[in-house]
Amino acid sequence: MNPRFAFAALTTASMVASTLALTAVASEAATAPPADSLVAARQAGAAAESLVAQQPKLFRLADQDRLERAGVTRGASLEYVSFLRSYRGLPVTGGDAVVVTDTAGRVLSHWTAQESRLQVDTTPKLTPQAAAAIARKQFSKVDTASTPKLTVVADGNGVLAYEVALTGAVAGKGGQLAAAKRFYVDARTGRILANWTVNEILDATGTGYYNGPVAIDTTPANGSYVLKDPRRPGLSCGMLGGGPFTKPVDTWGNGKPLDFETGCADVMYAAGQEWDMLGSWLGRSGIDGQGHGFPMYVNFPKVNAQWLRPDNIARFGHTSDGKRQLTNLDVVGHELGHAINQFTPGGSTGTYEAAGMNESTGDIFGALTEFYANNPKDKPDYQVGELPDLDGEGPIRYMYQPSLIRNNPDCFEPNNIQQEEHRGAGPQNHWFYLLAEGSNPSSGQPKSPTCNGAAVSGIGIQKAGKIYMATLMRKTSGWSHVKARAASVAAAKELFGGGTECATTKAAWDAVKVPATAGEADCATPTTPTTPTTPTTPTTPAPNGSCKGFTKYDSGTLAAGERAYSTEFTAGAGKHTACLTVPAGADFDLFLEKKIGGSWFSVASALTSQGDEALTYTGTAGSYRYRISAYRGSGSATLGFNAP
Repeated sequence: MNPRFAFAALTTASMVASTLALTAVASEAATAPPADSLVAARQAGAAAESLVAQQPKLFRLADQDRLERAGVTRGASLEYVSFLRSYRGLPVTGGDAVVVTDTAGRVLSHWTAQESRLQVDTTPKLTPQAAAAIARKQFSKVDTASTPKLTVVADGNGVLAYEVALTGAVAGKGGQLAAAKRFYVDARTGRILANWTVNEILDATGTGYYNGPVAIDTTPANGSYVLKDPRRPGLSCGMLGGGPFTKPVDTWGNGKPLDFETGCADVMYAAGQEWDMLGSWLGRSGIDGQGHGFPMYVNFPKVNAQWLRPDNIARFGHTSDGKRQLTNLDVVGHELGHAINQFTPGGSTGTYEAAGMNESTGDIFGALTEFYANNPKDKPDYQVGELPDLDGEGPIRYMYQPSLIRNNPDCFEPNNIQQEEHRGAGPQNHWFYLLAEGSNPSSGQPKSPTCNGAAVSGIGIQKAGKIYMATLMRKTSGWSHVKARAASVAAAKELFGGGTECATTKAAWDAVKVPATAGEADCATPTTPTTPTTPTTPTTPAPNGSCKGFTKYDSGTLAAGERAYSTEFTAGAGKHTACLTVPAGADFDLFLEKKIGGSWFSVASALTSQGDEALTYTGTAGSYRYRISAYRGSGSATLGFNAP
């Protein structure tokens, strides 16, 4: 046996237009969901709750945890049950989970944000007033501030923090910029948990407003008409600071580019097309998934368009030359795409990488809206904001080759994930294009160079959209490209049964250099629904007794809730094998992690409920380490492993 050296146990970790002829449509009462939908929702909810109760380890539940069902949302032939976590009565940020079932209530997969059981001292050293003062220092001007509230941030074994929401302004180029952010301040040290800070104002830049003569839905009211959609609850348009436009005649707009009524006509048309696309193509009810939309406003006095999360509104400004409004199909689709992202499990999570993916989500829904509308005035394409041109430079993003604009990244760059969010949209935009159209489309769309030189054949935008919508329904806090890959592959398999759609989803991610990680679905193996009445049998056989015959060993003592790491090591391409001897009566888990661009990702795991753990993994050359987590029990553990 090699000399033993103790691995260090960790309990916490460091941290995140022509004149528009518009026709009114008679009001139609909102219909109740069909009975079979209610039955499917009840079955899905019951199955998911049973899974949580019988297999808490799958969800990293600690003895002081509670997972409570937040809702059930129907997608295309699937049901999604979301859960929120509390710890010792405190809400947990980053502790959310999702269980996916079929319409018969059979569990297909489960997704959990946090990686470790929580073990947190919930007594703060910092006062709420001190936390608020620390957050306020990040703004040059504060208009409103929430009362700080304690939460547990699921980073490592957990961090006690104050959540503080502010609106106001921050210093930026050209002066003060409107800002709305949610900060998490460590309640013991006063440190701002940067990777968990959330920007509540989601900016997009785009141009265009001409849709030609279109029909929109308005609401009759006391002899007048209100620019409020009666068939799509919540969709309305008016002036910022007021309500929807109201007038005595049911014709809207004069076709002039800066006329606000004309802008609202464009917005209502685009929002209606997006709503119908969601239902017809993707199986989603409304913007929020529950049959509702949101107010929209056209006189935003900025060279921008925004989805504003605290108020749940979309507001549309003007181009840099002040001659056009930002109300075309893909801009409206983009902003409401942020709303869709927010109203899926995990919400609009995090900063940096997740923020870039949020921008990409807007672009993807903008493209889907354009293709569904198929309006000859705005030819469907994968350019973002290409019509009247924001700054005289054409589109602001190209999904098929992001680098055409300011050398935005075409490929996933794990060393550069903390970049400006609009640049960060590139890799996922590129992936979606390859999935939908391929690298050399026959549809007339442009060629798309891949990052690995491989050819990809697309499956069509409607199937790609269905996969992406189902991916978002598996989203949890701390979203990343690597997590999105795993979720999208599972979505493709569960929606289409593996085969071409699943394989193309993987190939498109490979083509933008997003790596696969542990547990990625096998496209060749049919999905077998599971029922939560019987705990899942571990797929990795555990050895009996101590681990013998390995070339390298490491050992140490852990208490329940702690984690430990082996020394980082370099390995060539080939097969890894490992065994972990677990103390009697304890439940320890073993993970193999690989360093990708400076960050560690789990590529294999062994999660049996009792006894020793064993795993095998075949991978590429690189830097690796093992992580041991004490789920329950305490004592000394010995790790033995061979590396290629």
